[in-house]
Amino acid sequence: MLNAETQAIAVSTVSPAHAQHPNQFALLKQRRFAPFFWTQFAGAANDNLFKFAFTVMVTYQLSVDWLPPAMAGLVIGALFILPFLLFSATSGQLTDKFNKTAMIRLVKNLEIVIMGLAAWGFMADNVLVLLGCTFLMGLHSTLFGPVKFAYLPQVLGERELTGGNGMVEMGTFVAILLGNIAGGLLVAIPEVGHRDVALTCVLLALLGRGVAQLIPSAPATDPGLVINWNPVSETWRNLKLAHGNLVVFRSLLGISWMWFFGAVFLSQFPSFAKEVLHGNEQVASLLLVVFSIGIGTGSLLCEVFSRRHVEIGLVPLGAIGMSVFAVDLYFASRSLPPVEVMGLGAFLAQSAHWRVMADLLLLSLFAGLYSVPMYALIQLRSQPTHRARIIAANNILNALFMIGSSVIAGALIKSGFSIAQIFLFTGLANAVVAFYIFMLVPEYLLRFAAWVLSRLVYRFKVQGDEHIPSQGAAILACNHVSFVDAVLLMAASPRPIYFLMDHRIFQVPLLGWLFRLAKAIPIAPRAEDPVAYEAAFEAAAKVLQEGDLLAIFPEGGITKDGTLQEFKGGIMKILERTAEQGLSVPVVPMALTNLWGSYFSRVEKGAAMVHPFRRGVLNRVGLNVGAAMAAGEVQPGVLRARVAGLLGEGVAR
Repeated sequence: MLNAETQAIAVSTVSPAHAQHPNQFALLKQRRFAPFFWTQFAGAANDNLFKFAFTVMVTYQLSVDWLPPAMAGLVIGALFILPFLLFSATSGQLTDKFNKTAMIRLVKNLEIVIMGLAAWGFMADNVLVLLGCTFLMGLHSTLFGPVKFAYLPQVLGERELTGGNGMVEMGTFVAILLGNIAGGLLVAIPEVGHRDVALTCVLLALLGRGVAQLIPSAPATDPGLVINWNPVSETWRNLKLAHGNLVVFRSLLGISWMWFFGAVFLSQFPSFAKEVLHGNEQVASLLLVVFSIGIGTGSLLCEVFSRRHVEIGLVPLGAIGMSVFAVDLYFASRSLPPVEVMGLGAFLAQSAHWRVMADLLLLSLFAGLYSVPMYALIQLRSQPTHRARIIAANNILNALFMIGSSVIAGALIKSGFSIAQIFLFTGLANAVVAFYIFMLVPEYLLRFAAWVLSRLVYRFKVQGDEHIPSQGAAILACNHVSFVDAVLLMAASPRPIYFLMDHRIFQVPLLGWLFRLAKAIPIAPRAEDPVAYEAAFEAAAKVLQEGDLLAIFPEGGITKDGTLQEFKGGIMKILERTAEQGLSVPVVPMALTNLWGSYFSRVEKGAAMVHPFRRGVLNRVGLNVGAAMAAGEVQPGVLRARVAGLLGEGVAR
């Protein structure tokens, strides 16, 4: 549990006035977000301008015996990632212990020094110096990573977190786009290209430091932390700390896999452009443009698709798209005929290349849908006192996975795999890994099912969702209209919900499997199975004792005629048990509307799920959420009256 001081620190920079804004772009007008956004934008642009210019230089312009062009991208990528593995644990401690704004400014000072050294390396064509600067820029990003993701939940509310992460992710990849375009174009200028790259890197570092001066103070969340400077033991401690919350830890694994996936594509773009697409440096830059636009678009769409909540149901959707278009990229590129190296105009003139670009665009768009909700979930469910160390654990895992991607891709190349075949392998592996992660963390699949039902089957509108508690135990009491009521309630809540449900619903094909996956609590009538009856109430009380949300349908079964039935006394038994444990749990009344007569509901003298298009598709359905009732106010009749009032006419319309 967090103490009062910690909670105050965690929310000190988030005021009620910030809870509402037109959309995520409005954050760019606010000082708590805008200077931070542009600081990280300048840093990401500089990272990628430097790395891509260096990669193009050793791929196209210099002949280095010990660094062949096919391996250049992999070596540079691995060197950049290595500091994440070595120093992330220390970086996470520093971010938790010290003021985050001071940390950001320190990191930007370091960037100026590194870019000064890199400028000399470009001017002298010194590959060894530039490899050293690659490692140092990786160290710069290692120090900035925990600050970047720990700062956002400290200044943004829950409803802003997805949009804020989407903006940062979009900004990062637009910066990657611009950095790579600039790096590719500048380094290709005859005679003065290396000088121009050097000057631009230094100027971007100075610009980022200037903007960082405008970031408001972000207090330390654990100022009493004693730093453990041993990176090995602290790395292990960070991983154990992250593993303490399995949902968060497995989400870290999911993000790390996304970086494995992305690193394979990003590191191979120069070679892919040259050897498969037969394009020059401009074509390599175009691939990065398309990839970055896709990531940015997917990141921004997250807030739209999630209705400004942390919607992890988008993650399986993203994983599906990543696999589908990675596989199609193989088929789109494997049969391209060998030709002379083309410029940008000749490349775009061939229709076969448009399919390649469409695959890259959609692959990266779905990667944006995949990653942003995962980042937001980790930020939301990590304790503020050690959130930066959780982010550091994420960076450690990211580094391991990205280095692993370089090693595996290099091994595949040496084994005779073509670049297109590596993309195919990665797409198929993504499907297997994603399925494994979703089985480990079924909440992702459950939220995906809820998202599909509420967006693609029904047009689902929620009113009063601010009454659903963002933290702490509560009972959600709702009318029971259809077999998918529980799934719609999942779609309405940003938090996981445990359901107390009639045991017979578990016998329904597919839905029964879904509810078992959701760890719903089956309840049978006392006369039918007294042991199961008592066990259900014990399990329900335990859910509330652990501070989670419990949903019940007090009518005891699905309505047979569309009217609101009498409420049974089971809710009083749950409240009595929690009272015995010293808990006073609020009850939130809810009413599902316009579901009666739909495919998943019964109809008069008829069964449910018989006529698929009984009311067509995309019916308007709703959920009205009322203000919470104190435990002492609740009686079955009073609660029923509240739900009836939310229905308007007392009928489940």
